[in-house]
Amino acid sequence: MRTYHVLTTLMLIALAACQSKNSHTDQVDSTRKALDETYKPLAPDTAAMRKYTKVEMVTDLGRIEMVLFDATPKHRDNFLKLVRTRYYEGTLFHRIIKEFMVQGGDPESKGSKPGAMLGQGGPGYTLDAEISDTLYHFKGALAAARQGDEVNPERKSSGSQFYIVSGKPVNTAEMKEVLKQKAFMRFMQDPENISYQMRYQVATQRQDGAALQDLQSELEKKIGPMVETDYQKIPQRVKQIYATWGGSPFLDKDYTIFGFVTKGYDVLEAMQTAETGEGDRPVKDIRILSVKVLP
Repeated sequence: MRTYHVLTTLMLIALAACQSKNSHTDQVDSTRKALDETYKPLAPDTAAMRKYTKVEMVTDLGRIEMVLFDATPKHRDNFLKLVRTRYYEGTLFHRIIKEFMVQGGDPESKGSKPGAMLGQGGPGYTLDAEISDTLYHFKGALAAARQGDEVNPERKSSGSQFYIVSGKPVNTAEMKEVLKQKAFMRFMQDPENISYQMRYQVATQRQDGAALQDLQSELEKKIGPMVETDYQKIPQRVKQIYATWGGSPFLDKDYTIFGFVTKGYDVLEAMQTAETGEGDRPVKDIRILSVKVLP
């Protein structure tokens, strides 16, 4: 799910290495900031979602009930079309990353050999993105998989592959770290800031730690205000749900969310215990036995 530009990733690693030299006092302060806000437990209102189209998915591990949002009609209608033509029957949950997401919908997973690499299959078309500012990657969110921005700048969705979020609770410090990474990538992808990438390349080639630290200081000053602004824009209720219910906020506003799990969280949790191998594929197949639209 997560696709990074190689250079951006290397810069994040390098800057993180610089930050690891912070004093013990800084670490303590960071821990205190993580505890600044105390939230009462709050979960998404799945009861209110019952007005939407309901779908039942039966897997080897049990039954999952989901709703499909009207706010994303292209994805809703496409999913319903595939359900009604029994497209998903026999496909696998071919990728599972604990406390992040479970992914399925690849037609090439039907009858695939153990250990085969999966995730490239589909119906032969993509869907225009329907990314919403008001839908979040809380645990239980149903969203469309897609190729990364470097080959898919329009963020078009796979025609059939989907994922269900299984993220963990995210405290204030972790949320700000997520926003920091997103702000960093946004900053570095701006053509006006290409000089920072060039400086990083030169400093890395010369193994110039001092230059990397100077670069870190400059970036902190530029990105810091962006992070605070982004954090303040997040509704308090959303912060509370992420902090107590959980999710994967790094994916917000980058992928199309088109539904939500209303029943079957025990099945989602059971998937998290699956042993996985190369490509995060479960060693023991987890099949979708049937999918149907509920009245």
